This record gives sequence, C-alpha cells and structure tokens, in this order.
Amino acid sequence: MRFRMFFILIIFIFTTLTAVQAQVEEPPPLIEDKNEIVRIETRLVDVPIVVTDKGGKPLLNLKPANFLVYEDGKKQEVAEFSTTTEPFEVALLLDTSGSTRGDLRLIQRAAAGFISSLRSGDRVSIVAFKTAVRDGKSVAVSDVLTTLTDDRTKLNNTLTEVKTSNGTPYYDGLLSIVDKVFGGKPDDKFRGRRAIVALTDGVDSTSDSDFEEVREELEASGVAVYFVQVDTREYFEEELLGDCQTSLRFSTAQIRRYYRIFYPKSNEKVSDFCKLGDFERLDISKSLYQLANSEMQNLAKKSGGKVFPVSSLNEARSAFSEVAAELGTKYSLGYYSTNQKLDGSYRKIRVELKGVPPGAQLRARDGYTAPEN
Repeated sequence: MRFRMFFILIIFIFTTLTAVQAQVEEPPPLIEDKNEIVRIETRLVDVPIVVTDKGGKPLLNLKPANFLVYEDGKKQEVAEFSTTTEPFEVALLLDTSGSTRGDLRLIQRAAAGFISSLRSGDRVSIVAFKTAVRDGKSVAVSDVLTTLTDDRTKLNNTLTEVKTSNGTPYYDGLLSIVDKVFGGKPDDKFRGRRAIVALTDGVDSTSDSDFEEVREELEASGVAVYFVQVDTREYFEEELLGDCQTSLRFSTAQIRRYYRIFYPKSNEKVSDFCKLGDFERLDISKSLYQLANSEMQNLAKKSGGKVFPVSSLNEARSAFSEVAAELGTKYSLGYYSTNQKLDGSYRKIRVELKGVPPGAQLRARDGYTAPEN
C-alpha cells in the first residue's frame, strides 16, 4: 500500500515539473508564424487579367473562386484579388519624334481624350520626349512631365507642355517609367493595377539602353504594357531615299542595331548613312520596323497588355478609347510563389477559368523572372 502511494507521488511530482518547465521554456515557432515570415520575404506576384465572353464582351462581377493560377504547372494559392471597379495607375508615354513632329496637336488631343475616358480615381503620369543639349550637342531624351496624379486639370495643362524631339529614346522612356514613375511601392488599392500606355511606332533611334534591359525591368515590375502602334513606315521611307544631305537619316545606333541583330557575322558594316544605297536603306527600314513590331508584341503578351495598331494619328483617339475601356474591365490577382528559390529563372504563369459561361476567354501575364540571391 505504501509502495503504491509512493509511486503515485513520484508520478505527480514528475508531471508537475514537466508542466512548469514547459511554461518556462520558449515555445517553438508555430507553423502559421513560419508561413507569415516566408510571405513577408517572398515577393507577391501580380497578374493582371482581362476576361471576355465568346462574343468578346467583358465578363464582370467575377470572384477569386473563378480563377485558378499555376506557376510552371504547379497550382498556386490566390492571396490577393482586385475587381474591375478598383482604380488604375497609368504612365502615358507620348512619342513626339520623327514623322509625328508635325502632328503634335493630334497627339495632344488624342492624349486628352484618353485621360478623360479614364475613371475618377485613376491616376496618370505623362512622359514624353524632348530635345536637350549635352556636351554642346542636341540629343533626344525622355522627360517625366508629371508624376502620378488624378488631377485632370493638371494633366491637361501638362499636355500643352509636350514638346517634339529630334530622335526617339523609346527604350530609355520605358525604363524611366519603371524607375521614376513606378519605382516606389504602390498603395494597396493600386497593387497589381499599373499600366504603361505608349503612343509610338516603337522604332528606337537614340537610347542608351537596349530592348533586353527594358524587357527584364518590365517583367520584374509586373506592369501591363499597352501600345497604340502608329504606322509611320511609309512616310519615313518616302523621306529616306535620295540625297543623303536632305533626306531623313538613320541614327548610328539604328544602323549598328541592324547589323548586330540581322547580320552579326557580316564583315561589311557601314555606319555612315551617306554610304548606304537606296536598297540598303529600305532593307534597314523594313528590318527595324519588323523588329519594333516583334518587341511590342513580346512586351504586351508577357505583361498581359495588348497592341492596338493604327494607320495614322487620326485613328489614335479611338485606339486610346479601347485601351481605357479595357483598363476599366481588368481584374488583378496576386500569389506568393511556392518556388522560393532566388535563382533568376523565368517562371511561366497560366491562369484558368472555372464557373464561367462556355466560350469565355482570358488574357493574362505570361510569366516573370524570379529575383536572384
């Protein structure tokens, strides 16, 4: 009997000491806490999406449950979702170089129409090109005329300040938007709801940067890119032929880009425009315009944007209206990638629909490049 009571006493003391020790020692971190730490350190991947029915009309009032998102074939959890009613931040890039210089008023009116088509709460930044003097030489540079604002009066007044340039720093203009307009962290309501809308022919002539640099920066930013693509080729080529002193010229950068991309192994590379024959000038023009089209399609597709071709600036206003209408019907979702490797690899994104009418289609961001450690 005494032995039994002694045994019970020992068990009681052991249990008490164990409970006290558990209270004194710091408890191990909970799984939820660990997940929260991972999510803070892992970048949220933003995916802008447009959904239309089989007739091409926007499908509105969709919910997060209507979307499935995959990265490299692996299903991801939707962490954030914005409906079509949420506002947008838009950087408006106006190309006022080359053949567009004589149509500055058309560009200003088209841009004003675009701004008026946006919804209240949408914020806009205006970026254009201008001619500046560097080291005693006139050069074309990109110019952020106003940062993001929803003040329509300020924006319209800014449009009157848009000037022309003697070159097309198109790549530099896109980079300045990523760095100067969208460089900071967006407010929560604009998360995943940023876009660049560029009025241009896309043929760069004077940039310090190149397309690959632009592509990488845009992929990392998650900004949707739209182009109102103006066809200036016919006008340019009419002015390109004949006397080299009076005709429009390729820049040295354009000629070098032509040889580097299309004839990298050629030993006969002419950088002097006046030494180019008419046939060579036309071939360079054709190649550079094809390159510009390919680059615009690439940026639009990968970012979830779109290219709107127009034959002249007279059609730009209606194209801008289409862009504004699409921005007003765009969804955005965000997810934290289950692949936490910081390896700089390109990750493919696929979004699927469920619970929507048959024939519905979507356009979304194509993928992104993961950060490197």
